Amino acid sequence: MKNKKKKVAFVINYFYPDLASTGQLMTELCMDLQHDFDLTVIAAQPGYAGEAQQKSKLFETDYLENIKVVRIRLPEVDKTSKVSRATYIFSYFVLANIALLKEKKTDIIYTISQPPVLGGLIGTIGKFFKRSKHVYNIQDFNPEQAQAVSYTNKEFIFKTAKWVDKLNCRYADHIIVVGNDMAQTLKNRFAHQQVPSHSIINNWTDEKEVVPISKEETQIKQFLIDQGIDDKFIVMYSGNIGLYYDLENIIHVTNHFKEHSDIAFVFIGEGAVKKEMEKYVVDNGIPNVHFLPYQPKEFIKYSLNAADVHLVVNQKGIKGVSVPSKIYGVMAAGKPILGVLEQESEAQMLIDRSGAGIVVEPQNYDEIKGSIELFYKMTKEERTTMGLSGRRYLEENLKRELSIDKYRTLLKEL
Repeated sequence: MKNKKKKVAFVINYFYPDLASTGQLMTELCMDLQHDFDLTVIAAQPGYAGEAQQKSKLFETDYLENIKVVRIRLPEVDKTSKVSRATYIFSYFVLANIALLKEKKTDIIYTISQPPVLGGLIGTIGKFFKRSKHVYNIQDFNPEQAQAVSYTNKEFIFKTAKWVDKLNCRYADHIIVVGNDMAQTLKNRFAHQQVPSHSIINNWTDEKEVVPISKEETQIKQFLIDQGIDDKFIVMYSGNIGLYYDLENIIHVTNHFKEHSDIAFVFIGEGAVKKEMEKYVVDNGIPNVHFLPYQPKEFIKYSLNAADVHLVVNQKGIKGVSVPSKIYGVMAAGKPILGVLEQESEAQMLIDRSGAGIVVEPQNYDEIKGSIELFYKMTKEERTTMGLSGRRYLEENLKRELSIDKYRTLLKEL
């Protein structure tokens, strides 16, 4: 007689077809685990990148292959407004708790650190009401991340949030962090005493889907022609244009290159500081900066390969707090990286070990300019060699199946 599959409830906010990078990761994880476990996903209606919401009910149940998906209808969010963001987050928190409590016979609750602190609290509450195990995947440490960018000057908010998230960590049956530097942050939270059970499982990209492709390939060539940048040296940023990357200041670097008609800066994505960046470009008459929306998932393998060099950036103070998951896609595409990252952060160490690029310290804008010039002066062969070093390292150490197997083993052992 076969053992009945254990039921795992993923409460993860973003899920297919949402374009958020976390949503894509969680979709791939669930798709690969659906034959090992009885999976339910509780997520918001798609809307991270302006995807149309088509459902009208508060809770809609759907299926993605064998995965039961409970969608929560939420108010539209304006990422430039703190009130709008807070309304969205609070609505999600309340409704996700209700949806989870309605699920029957749940063995494991899997939550992520989105929304900040409250994502973990959903699991803490659910664990006691459902008598389930709780796995807490910390993609970003908060309030440390918000504190690094001075999101609010109210210290009591940070203290309260940290107390709650330490509670989440303490009561979780297992914590997953996505970088070695983040494991150190967890240990520091508990002063290296009674550190909760945890493991490091890095994020990934589908290295079989995203592969190095020549810029002469038909779809890439057409993409470049459509944007008017087919004969340019392209510096690209692809991902969340949000609060934690210092992009609102890094954009000033483009002014230094405004007379270089053969260089193009391409920013692909959406986020809270995009309008500010666009305004700076317009106000300063910089002709060679291009802003594009998120690209469809099936086209990302082409858009990533359209670049000559990719920016992978984090704000100062983010070391040990989060890992920019875009680095895996860039390495998979075999493109060289300009990392604006703190020393001993996970992404910096990946670039250093793999030889995939150059790293400068956050807020050192002169070095960013100098590094772009250095990449520009390299031969195409030198850049190709550097990028393919990253691809080779990823194939040897960071394959998707390696990370997902670690998740599978952990959930089975719990």
